[in-house]
Amino acid sequence: MAGLTRTTAAVLLCGALVACAAPQQPNADDATLQRVAYRHDGPPSLTLYTMINNRTGQGAHTSLMVNASERVIFDPAGSFYADVVPERDDVLYGITPAVERAYRGSHARSTHHVVVQTVEVSPEQAQLAYQLVTRNGRVAGAFCSNATSSVLAQIPGFESIETTFYPGKLSEQFAALPGVSTQVYRENDSADLKEGLEKNNALLNAGAGS
Repeated sequence: MAGLTRTTAAVLLCGALVACAAPQQPNADDATLQRVAYRHDGPPSLTLYTMINNRTGQGAHTSLMVNASERVIFDPAGSFYADVVPERDDVLYGITPAVERAYRGSHARSTHHVVVQTVEVSPEQAQLAYQLVTRNGRVAGAFCSNATSSVLAQIPGFESIETTFYPGKLSEQFAALPGVSTQVYRENDSADLKEGLEKNNALLNAGAGS
């Protein structure tokens, strides 16, 4: 029955969570991941991204950036791709400031905005989050929030996070944690996600920013 419930919920969400049911990208090899590994000089932190439909106010996708021994984005069943950003099992590597801007900018458009929630954590919490996301494996379409909330709930200090299929619900739970800072990122370009991805891919290929 539990399996049936999860499957039914996923089917009901498929229409809403279009960005959470993207084609899978090929896994990068170890040498590629080592080559692009990026360690951000900021404090250890977790950043929850929630993509919100401007018309309905409903969440469309959830992802989690982890700043630990290196900075990565857990993008379960996500749409983001860039030639300079290798991926393995729904984890994006080499998250420099330019890549992070491209990630936000690709999702923010005339139809959606991005809620960015960040909380500083201990090095131990950050590294556990890193281990959990890099060992999680690929995530099925419409399970982005389910996978992200499941990861968060395993980290000491985040036990209050309940597993959910709904990006908005997860964002609300994350906001209730102590020390969370929130920003809302908007752009007013094409509603076509593919156009945003291609534009930011070209910018990254041209070496825009760092």
